[in-house]
Amino acid sequence: MGLMKDFKNFAMKGNVLDLATAVIIGAAFGKIISSLVNDLLMPPLGLLLGKVDFKDLKIILTKGVDGAADVTLNYGMFVQNVFDFLIIAFCIFMIIRAAQKLEKKKLEAPAAPPAPTKEVQLLEEIRDLLKK
Repeated sequence: MGLMKDFKNFAMKGNVLDLATAVIIGAAFGKIISSLVNDLLMPPLGLLLGKVDFKDLKIILTKGVDGAADVTLNYGMFVQNVFDFLIIAFCIFMIIRAAQKLEKKKLEAPAAPPAPTKEVQLLEEIRDLLKK
């Protein structure tokens, strides 16, 4: 019984739920960025470089024999993954930078005026009594 209760307490902590949410959103964000790179950025870049599809770039190490596949070094996929990483890293950098600017604006916002001292409070009470 104690093990299940401890596990439930662990799983229901805010940090674990926040982490699970972040992983799910991160996976979805990764798919969006992969689509951005694969479908929007790489085709024009490949066209500029002479109609090259980066995914197809490879070095054939040995030809396949008797219907076997060629043994290849697929460096195009590596180039594609590097582009994916750089774009994802840049997007995360921009999000963090925007969040830091918002945090800085919060810190720069004028603080509430300091609470009046006891003497000032007493003088205000005396003033209010005199008005009555």
